[in-house]
Parts: sequence; structure tokens; C-alpha cells
Amino acid sequence: MTLPEPFSFVSGTLPLLISIPHAGVTLTPEVENALTPEAAVLSDTDWHIPRLYDFARKMGASMLKGNYSRLVIDLNRPADDQPLYTTATTGLFPETLFDGRPVFKTGQTPTPQQRQQYLREIWHPYHQQLQRELDRLRAEFGYVLLFDAHSIASLIPRLFDGRLPDLNIGTNGGTSCDPQLEAQIIASCAAQNTFSYVVNGRFKGGYITREYGKPTLEQHAIQLELAQKNYMQEEIPFDYQPDNAAQLQGILQPLITALLEWGSQQKTLS
Repeated sequence: MTLPEPFSFVSGTLPLLISIPHAGVTLTPEVENALTPEAAVLSDTDWHIPRLYDFARKMGASMLKGNYSRLVIDLNRPADDQPLYTTATTGLFPETLFDGRPVFKTGQTPTPQQRQQYLREIWHPYHQQLQRELDRLRAEFGYVLLFDAHSIASLIPRLFDGRLPDLNIGTNGGTSCDPQLEAQIIASCAAQNTFSYVVNGRFKGGYITREYGKPTLEQHAIQLELAQKNYMQEEIPFDYQPDNAAQLQGILQPLITALLEWGSQQKTLS
């Protein structure tokens, strides 16, 4: 049986693609039936990210969202499941939650054959669509900007010490985008004093940022990991908080605009 609708996609009119790999909540039957009670609430989801960035879609950005939960397969991990971090993390097929508790009931993890189907019918279609859209936009504009949008609870002792900064910018140590673009993002964050930020801290960029950030090919990638406390309730029922979200959008919109302004300047110079 083929798995339906691995992603949702809206094609835009700007040289900007927003990738949202972790907002999906769809489960396959074998995963849903095997989840522990703690995992079944899907706490590690990047809740409400499409809603938070809907302003960018209205501006004309393309938007690609994974529909399946990362507990089925993680779209921001390499297909060979090689670790991206030396610190605690989760893999292509997570078997623990961020806090270390098990995802699956004992003896009920999906079979290797099922996981190969997830790779074939969820992971590969997402990445094929991502590259198709990057190619289309780069062909049209001469360059393309990839913004990989994420969020996470602000307190997860297993993953990081203390409270996470509000805005966690990842450029894979400065290699996934032009240095001037990174500087433009930093300047945009520094222009406000409401939200804390860090560049290439705990979250330097996952597989998508590292794989598709190719500045020498005019394909520039940036990851932004948001602390969820600034726009939603971090505990069940994970409700969206419109007033807080609007305040956060007050910095996200200038940040997206700064990306586009940099791209426009580069095109003019070329």
C-alpha cells in the first residue's frame, strides 16, 4: 500500500523556499499502534510552524511542509542515518523522545521493511520536491534562498543546558550561505532587543541546511530553531498563543525581508 501525501507544497513567486520538515502529525498505522503513551502526544512536533510563517507565504515564498510525524521518519536526517551531532540527538527513525523516554512499546518498533517504505515514500519525495523547487527558483532568479524552519521546547536538559535562546540561527558554521547573508541575518536580530539569539550554537543546522546550502552554486541555506515558549504553550495541549506569536512575527518578518533584500542586492551587483 502506497503512503498518501508525504508533503504539502505551495509554489511561490519569490526566490525563497521555506522548508518545514517537522510540523507533520500523520502516523502510519504500525507506528500509531506501537507508540508509548508519552510518545503518542507527539510532543516533539514543531507545532504551528506553518501558521507562524503564513505571512511569508502571503509575501510570495514557496512553502514545503512534511505531513508525517518525525516519529515515522525524520526528514531532517540523512538517509544513511549518520549522526549530525556528537551530543545527544535523535536519528532518522527516532526510538527515543528528546527527553530520552522511549518512542515505542517494547518489541513493537516498525520492521526494517516498513522503515524502508517510509524512506522510499516519505523521505525521498520530500527531498525530491525540495530540490526541484530550489532548481526552479535558481533558474528563474539566478540564486535561491532556503529557510529551514523549526521549533523546540525551551527546556530539554538532555539536549542542551539551561534555557534555549529565543532565536537559534544555524549556517553549519558559516558554510551553508554567503557570509554577507549571515551578517545580514545577525544585523536583523541585533536590531531588536526583545528576543535573545545565537548563531551556530547548539543548533548549527540539520541535514537540510548542510546538504542544500551550497553558496558557490548560489543556493543559500539557513536554519532557524525557535524556542516554542514565544508563540505557543510548550505543554499539552500545545496551544497556539496568537498574541505572543504576533510579537514573534514582528522579528521574523524583518528577518525574512532581510534575506530577500540581500538577494536583491546581489542580483543587482551581478
